[in-house]
This record gives sequence, C-alpha cells and structure tokens, in this order.
Amino acid sequence: MLDRFRRSFSAKVSGLFVVLLLGLGIAIAVLCVRSALRYMDEADQTLNRTLAAELAPRFEPHLTDSVDHAAVDSVIKSITGVNRRIEIYLLDGEGRVKALLGEPGRTLARRRVDLEPIRRFAGGASLPILGEDPLDADGAKPFSAAPTEAMGETDCYLYVILGSEQFASAAGMIRSSYILRGTLGGLGLILLGGGAAGVFLFRRLTRRLRARKAVVERLAQGQLDQRAAVESEDEIGQLGAAFNRMADTLAGRLEELRRSDRMRRELIANVSHDLRSPIALIRGYLETLQLKGDAVSSEEREQYLDVALKNAQRLGERVDALFDLSKLETQQVEPQEEPFSITELVQDLVMQFQPRADEQSVTLEADLPERLSFVKADIALTERALSNLIENALSYTPEGGTVRVALEDAPGQVHVRVSDTGPGIPEEELPRIFERFYRVDKSRSPQGEGGTGLGLAIAQKILDLHGRSLDVESAVGEGTTFSFALPS
Repeated sequence: MLDRFRRSFSAKVSGLFVVLLLGLGIAIAVLCVRSALRYMDEADQTLNRTLAAELAPRFEPHLTDSVDHAAVDSVIKSITGVNRRIEIYLLDGEGRVKALLGEPGRTLARRRVDLEPIRRFAGGASLPILGEDPLDADGAKPFSAAPTEAMGETDCYLYVILGSEQFASAAGMIRSSYILRGTLGGLGLILLGGGAAGVFLFRRLTRRLRARKAVVERLAQGQLDQRAAVESEDEIGQLGAAFNRMADTLAGRLEELRRSDRMRRELIANVSHDLRSPIALIRGYLETLQLKGDAVSSEEREQYLDVALKNAQRLGERVDALFDLSKLETQQVEPQEEPFSITELVQDLVMQFQPRADEQSVTLEADLPERLSFVKADIALTERALSNLIENALSYTPEGGTVRVALEDAPGQVHVRVSDTGPGIPEEELPRIFERFYRVDKSRSPQGEGGTGLGLAIAQKILDLHGRSLDVESAVGEGTTFSFALPS
C-alpha cells in the first residue's frame, strides 16, 4: 500500500493537500480559541473594570487590625451569588499576598504578584491586561484592582481575579462554551468535506495524466501509432500535444533509420558488386600475366595491363566517391567561395568529357551566352558537381543522343542546366534519385553499367553546402534535366 502511494502522483498530491488542509484547520482552530479567550478576557475585564474599586469600601471596615473572615465571607457570598468566577486577594505595597479573602485555607502557588500589570491597569492602559494568578504558578488572567487600606497599611491593593479555575484552560472553555464547540465542530465538518472534495477533484484532474502514462507505456512497447487525446489547452493538453509531436518525430526518425538501413544494405550490395568486378578483373589479368610469363606476347601484355589499369582507375574512382560523400555528409568540407567565370569552367569540362562523348557517339555541346556574370562559389566543389552531372548524363544517353550544358544570366544569379536525351527517369523514382547510394535500374543505362549512386548525392550535398538546391525534371523516353543556380 505504501509502495503504491509512493508511485502514485495523484495519491501524493491528495496526501499533500490533506496534510495542508489539516494544518490550516488546526491553525484556524487555534486562532479561533485564542481569539475567543482573548475576547472573553477583554469582555470580563471591561465589564468588571471598577469591581475592585466598588468592593474596596465594603471590605475596608473588616480589615482594620486583622482580617474578619466571618464578615468578609458574608460580603463575598453576597457578591459571588451574582458572579461566581472571581477570586479576591489582599496585596501589600510590594505585591505580597496578605490574604485570600473568603477561602483562607487554600494553598497558594505563588506568594507574590507582579505589580506592573496592576499599575498599567490603574493608569488606564488599553484592555485586556493579564495579571498573575496566585493559585496558578504559570497562568495569567484578567483582573480588577484598586488601592485600599488594610491593617494599618495605606498602600495595599484589593486584587480581584476574573475567571475561576474551570476557565483556566482552552479545553475548559471549549467544554463550557456551546458557541465555541459549535464553531469548531462546523470547522471540522468543513475541513472533512473540503478534504474529500479535494481528493476527488485531484483524482479527476490526474485522470488525464494517467491516460498520458498509459499512452507512453504503449509507445515504449513499440506501438508507434499511439497518440494522446488533446481535450483542452491547459498544461496537460499542451503536454499531450508536445507528446504527439515527439511521437511523430520519433516515428519519422525511425522510418528514416529504416530507410538508411535499407540504403546501407543497398550500398553494401552495390559497392560489393562494383568493387568486386574491377578487383576480379585486375586479379585475373595479373594472374594470367604471372602464369604465362614470357609466353604472353607484347601486344597481349599491353592489352592485359591496359585493362588492369582501367579497372584500377575505376576502383579508385569508387573509393574516392565514397570518401568524398562521407566528408560532405559529416560537414568536414567548408566551401571557399570566390568569384570565377562559370563560362570558362563549363568550357573546360566540355573539353574534358568530349573524348568520352565521341567514343559513345553522343553529341556534347555547351550553350553559353556571349557575356555572362561571374558567380561566387567554391570553384573546386562546383567543378565536381558539374562533372558528376555531365558524367551522369553521358552514362544514360544512348548513341546518337545529345547532352547539353546551358548557362543563363538572371537578376542576381546564373542558372546552370545539364540536359540529356536519355530514357528519362520514372516519376516514382524521382524523389529518391538524390538519396545516398540509390541508383536507377542499370538496364536503363545504354552502357549496361550504373554508378554506385553517389554522383547525384555528392552533387546535391555540394549545392546544399552553398545554400542552393539541385532540381530535376524528367520525362520517360524524352530525357532528363538537372538545374541549379549560383549567385552572380
């Protein structure tokens, strides 16, 4: 039970509320009792302020040489018939108790009374003023006092305690006061009802928190479709909305991880194939040369070495592409932007790829304006992006087709387009062509070989570093156009 209480938020809140409510009730009850006592003291002392002064002349004839107890008792009986809550003392000038009038046999708790409250009383100070009770070693009570003459002493005091021993404690006063008992009983009922209502309301308020907890537990168990019901705009409703956003983000991240894992497996398969082929060819031709030795003619030797060298270059290109993409994705590359002529860069790249285009019987042309603004970018990274786009276009353009690189000046920027007359890209594959390690079906390449799917990914990452986007338009059977813009 205790363990369940410790684990229950609503139980903790309800318990804290009940404790605070009880503490408040006790404080109010104590304040009520103290206020009632204070009020009773003030009322008694105000009503009986002149009592001692009125009694003094009646007692003085019986206090000449000694205390005439019989006569004093007769006077006191006539007084206590009206007010039974008084005790009458005769004090000397130093506060010593000379006599307890009417009850000489009682044992006094103190033989001396502090005269300071009596002097304040005589001086007209505001009431109530409490004085020491000779029958109570610790208590103080309201009183009435007046100077009198007794047994030849003129500086004596008639000291009347207002309130008998039955009213000396709060418990005694509560037992004797119907109004106070009713007030405290009503306060108890209010506290009990308030506590019950508070526990009920806290239980209802934390119901939504328990519902959130259940949703979180189901989400933790792998039910990623779980969402919290948002029924209000208060803090709990905001918590539910924040949880739903977190769950959406978590589901998106998980899907992204799954997609990344799928692409990783594709990468392993594609890279394994692309690396295995040149490695196998290199190994095969080198083993052939080693086994045949001098039996290989110089022409065959040259042919074998040429094939091994081309495959080694192809292998190096694959490894470099992987390394470059890794650096771009981890943002290890910082663009060094500077103004340069994009026209000259395109001319150089067209000349560089022209032999390959001629070998494939593909027309490679550049559409360059006579006057074109310089662009501001990292020239090396821009060259790499353009090279990848041109190489991609040549790879998917059939014999007799055309690859065109076009530049166009625009306000504040220069547009670059690389288009081909290849087979095009199906619409359902367009969203994925820039994904890491993704590549279109090899069968769409006239050369029968696709890359590792890194060229377009690298180009996009380079433009991302420049704060630019790489766009694509394609129609199956007509061709594909990649375009981007650089600031002039």
